[in-house]
Amino acid sequence: MAQFTILATEGNARRGVFSTVHGDIQTPVFMNVGTSAAIKGGISTFDLRNINCQVELSNTYHLHVRPGEDVIYKLGGIHKFF
Repeated sequence: MAQFTILATEGNARRGVFSTVHGDIQTPVFMNVGTSAAIKGGISTFDLRNINCQVELSNTYHLHVRPGEDVIYKLGGIHKFF
């Protein structure tokens, strides 16, 4: 189960950590959007690791339409599909 813990506040701003089964995400965070599980704009997985990318947001509707959940399941889930 995911959990959000506030580490510090100043006025309306807050800093925290969002803990998931896949690891911790420090907030605030820039969240990449991966339409159909792909980051657009010519940035590679290597580049994302170099800049310490913490999270990618994938649109489940797009993945449902193409390639479909059957394909993703057969490939071992969304993380392996990436």
